[in-house]
Amino acid sequence: MSDKVRIYQLAKDLGIETKAMLKILDDMGVEYKSHSSTLETDIADAVRELVDSEGSGGSGGAEPATAAAAKAAEPAAAEPAGAARAEVAPAGAARAGGAATATRPRPSGATTAAAAEAPLRAPVVTVMGHVDHGKTTLLDYVRHTKVAEGEAGGITQHIGAYQAETKGGVVTFLDTPGHEAFTSIRQRGTNATDIAVIVVAADDSIMPQTREAIAHAKAAKVPIIVAINKCDLPQADPEKVKRDLMQVELVPEDFGGDTIVVPISAKTGQGVDDLLEMISLVAEVEELRASTDGPARAIVIESVLDKRAGVLATVLVQEGTLHVADYIVSGETWAKVRRLTDYTGASIQEAGPSVPVQVLGFSSQPTAGDPVEAVADEQTAKRIAGERRDARKELQRETIGRKGLTLADLFGKPKKKVINLILRADAQGSLEAIKGVLAREAETTEEVELEIMLAEVGAPTESDLLLASTAEATVITFGVTPPGSVKKAAERQNVPIKSYRIIYELIEDVQRMIRGQIEPAYEERVIGHAEVRAVIHVPRSGNIAGSYVTDGVIRRGSKARVTRGGKEVYKGSVAQLRRFKDDVREVASGFECGIHLQNYDNVQEGDVVEVYEMVEVAPA
Repeated sequence: MSDKVRIYQLAKDLGIETKAMLKILDDMGVEYKSHSSTLETDIADAVRELVDSEGSGGSGGAEPATAAAAKAAEPAAAEPAGAARAEVAPAGAARAGGAATATRPRPSGATTAAAAEAPLRAPVVTVMGHVDHGKTTLLDYVRHTKVAEGEAGGITQHIGAYQAETKGGVVTFLDTPGHEAFTSIRQRGTNATDIAVIVVAADDSIMPQTREAIAHAKAAKVPIIVAINKCDLPQADPEKVKRDLMQVELVPEDFGGDTIVVPISAKTGQGVDDLLEMISLVAEVEELRASTDGPARAIVIESVLDKRAGVLATVLVQEGTLHVADYIVSGETWAKVRRLTDYTGASIQEAGPSVPVQVLGFSSQPTAGDPVEAVADEQTAKRIAGERRDARKELQRETIGRKGLTLADLFGKPKKKVINLILRADAQGSLEAIKGVLAREAETTEEVELEIMLAEVGAPTESDLLLASTAEATVITFGVTPPGSVKKAAERQNVPIKSYRIIYELIEDVQRMIRGQIEPAYEERVIGHAEVRAVIHVPRSGNIAGSYVTDGVIRRGSKARVTRGGKEVYKGSVAQLRRFKDDVREVASGFECGIHLQNYDNVQEGDVVEVYEMVEVAPA
C-alpha cells in the first residue's frame, strides 16, 4: 500500500460515492482541499476500518458510517496536525492548485429546499485547447464510440453539441463555443459550462491558445481537467507537460496539487474512459442539480441562417423544460418553437436541463451567449422583445444627448473609413498571427478601421473574389499561391490580390494602406523673418515693402503674415520677390529685398513679415 491515497480513489476502492466519503471526512474533522487531496496512511486506514465496521457497501452506508465518525475523530485529533488531516501541497503549490481548479464553493445553509431536492442533471463540458492538439479528434472519438447505440448510419454532428453515455451517466459536450464564445458567455454572467477539459499535446506542451483557454476557464471559475493527448507518439513527453502546467498555476496530482491530469490518445482511445470517469467524478462532487418544472431557461450556443429552414438556433436548456409550441424570448428577438431537434438530428417534443437542442422558429438570429426565457404567450414575447429594443434605442438617444450636439453632428461628420480584407494563409498559426498584427495596426489610428471579412486556411477561391467584389475588399494571401484561374478572375473583376511570403512586407503594405486612407494633417513651419525698413510705391504694382531679412529665408510664393505692434494685420502670401531690379526666387538672411504681398498695399515701416510653409505631419 502506498503512503498516501487520493480521496476519490479511496472512495472507489471502498465502493462508496465520493460525496459520501467527503461527508465521512467532514464528520471526522479531517481537513482537505478537494476530492483530489491526499490522505495519510493512518487516516485512510481509519476510514477503511470505519466503513468496514459499519458494513458500508455504497452511498447508503454513509449515514451509519458518519454516525460513528466522532469516535474515530478523537484519536485522530490527538495526533500531530500533519498526520491528522488530509495531505495538501506546500503553501505555494496549494495556492496554485486552488486557483487552477477553481472549484465552486459548497452550497451554504441558505440554499433553498427546492434547489436541494431538484433532480441531478448531466454536466456540461467544454473541450478547449491549442490548434492541432487533438481537441476535435477527442470529440469525434467520444461522439462515435460513446453515444447511444442503435442509430442507423452512425451519428452526425448536427448542432455543435451532443450527449454521450458514460459509466457515470450522461455527459453533455459543447463543440462550438471554444474559448472565445466561452468568454462571451462568461461576460454575460452565465455559467453555461460546468467543467473545462484542456487538451494539451504530449509532443507540443503548453502553447499560446492553451494559456488563453486556461485563463478563460479560471475566469469562469469552473473545475479544470487536463487531458494530455497524443501519448501514443514516440516523441510524447507527458512529464514535460506536467512540469509546464505548473507555470500556468495548474499543479498536477502527481506533484502534490489538485489538478486532475489524464494521459490519453484520442486516436487509439487510450485513456478516454479514464477521462470520462474523471468528468463524472467531478460532476458528482459538484452535485449539479436543476428543476425540470416550470418555464424553461436556456442559453444560446450558436445561431445560423439556413437557406431552406430559416433561422436555426442551438440552445442549451439550464432549468425547466422546453416544449414544442412554447413562446421564448432571447434579447430583442422572440420565437414560437416550431421544432426541436436533438444532437442526433431527430425531432423531439421537449428538452430538459443540460439538453442541447436546435430550435426552429426565431424570426431573426439571436446572439450567442444571450439567455433564453420561456413566456406565457405570443403577446408577452412580443412585448418583452419590443421593450428591450426600445430600451436600447433610448439608451442610444441618451448617449447622444449626454455628448451634446456639435456642428459636426448637425452638418454630418466624416465617417470612419473602413478597409475590408480577406485573409488566406498556409496554416492556422500564421492566420492567427496575421490577425493579431492587423488588430494592433488598426489600434494605431481612430480614422481607419480594418474589417476582416473572411479568414481561412488555404488558397483563395472564386467565391472569395465574389465576396471581395461585393464588399470592395482586398485579398491578402500569406504562404499560399492563388491558382491561375483565380488570378484571371481577379483581373476581370478588378479585385486586388496581394501575396506575401515575409510577414514584415505584409505589415508594411497594410501600414501604407492605412496611411493612404487617412486625411493628411498639416502644420506651419516658419522659414524666415524680414523687417520692413521702407515702403516703395510702384505704379501699377502698388506698395512694395523694402525689407531686410533678419533670419531664415524669404521665398516667393510662400505663405506670409504681417505683424504690427505684436498684432497680426495681414495673412496671405508673397506674390513677388525682387532684389534690386531682378525677380528672384528666394533671399537669404542678411540681405535686402523688395516684397510684394498678395492683395495688400497697407504695409508700413517697422512691420515684421513672417514667412512660413505648410508641411505634412506624419501620423503618430
